[in-house]
Amino acid sequence: MPFCLSKCPYCDFYSVRYSREKAREYADAVIRNVRAYGERYDTVYFGGGTPILLYEHIGDILRAADIAEGAEITVEANPCAVTDRTAEMLAAAGVNRVSLGVQSMHEDELRFLGRRHTPAQVRDAFARLKAAGIANISADMMIGLPGQDEERISETAEELAHLGAAHISAYILKIEENTPFAGMDIALPDDDRTAELYLYTGKLLAEQGYKQYEISNFTLPGYECRHNLKYWRCEEYIGVGAAAHSYYRGKRFRVLPDTGAFMAAETQDTEVTDENAGGWEEYAMLRLRLSEGITFADAERFGKAEALRAAAQKLPARLVSISENGVNLTPEGFLVSNAVIAELVF
Repeated sequence: MPFCLSKCPYCDFYSVRYSREKAREYADAVIRNVRAYGERYDTVYFGGGTPILLYEHIGDILRAADIAEGAEITVEANPCAVTDRTAEMLAAAGVNRVSLGVQSMHEDELRFLGRRHTPAQVRDAFARLKAAGIANISADMMIGLPGQDEERISETAEELAHLGAAHISAYILKIEENTPFAGMDIALPDDDRTAELYLYTGKLLAEQGYKQYEISNFTLPGYECRHNLKYWRCEEYIGVGAAAHSYYRGKRFRVLPDTGAFMAAETQDTEVTDENAGGWEEYAMLRLRLSEGITFADAERFGKAEALRAAAQKLPARLVSISENGVNLTPEGFLVSNAVIAELVF
């Protein structure tokens, strides 16, 4: 759902300016495609963009799909877009999980990030979602901001825990090409300082009862994002919409980032990016993002168990943990995951 009211200066995701008319046309195109695939879904994730802007159409889209009983249905939302009406309509549509783009509970940090909401609106969003019956709430927070220290991270994390976030995603700010931030002289913390803040965040969230189950994701028991686990466990999924990616029937493919073309087509045009997905390198790379890592039994399916064990034994214990069952990255290993995974897999 690639519609936004404004573009955050750090965001490099595809998005277009929201209009009510285009939103209806876009939702109709989504419905056509969902029906065309004809699959049964045990998770549905509305990502963006700002999907909550299309709250009037979420129910129509879900009714067009064959949704399994007990499915996890997530909508991403900006806190300032959560009103009594939007919360109630999402709940009535069957949404049972909301991912709030909080980023910070400090007004100056929110202004720096170009966010439209205030800390007070975050508190209101939690209250309204819970009043509507949606208790499974995830919150994003950003670390590695200019001038940010442990105290500020603590204040954001502890308030999110107090508000009842069941899941917290903690992302390190990166300056991406072709974003407004890329053209600014922004003094981010150096790598060592960023590493300290990342490790501190993980320790702090653990003290609040959150378990790290993926590089950037922490959860209370039983609230892991089931949809995202599909990605990291190399399971198949269907992506619908402009710029959406899929792994389906053994192939990876994407839809071009063109909202007009997506709405005009009877079914979405796709471009294959990998004809034979799911090989060892891809499987291991994704599984090693998870704190559970990869088991030797799973590696053996690819004939790689002994190679994995040998490669892991060459790496420092502070980066990789080796057990009787398999291999996983440590929190320090997550910080340099690309390099560590390259040593383990390729």
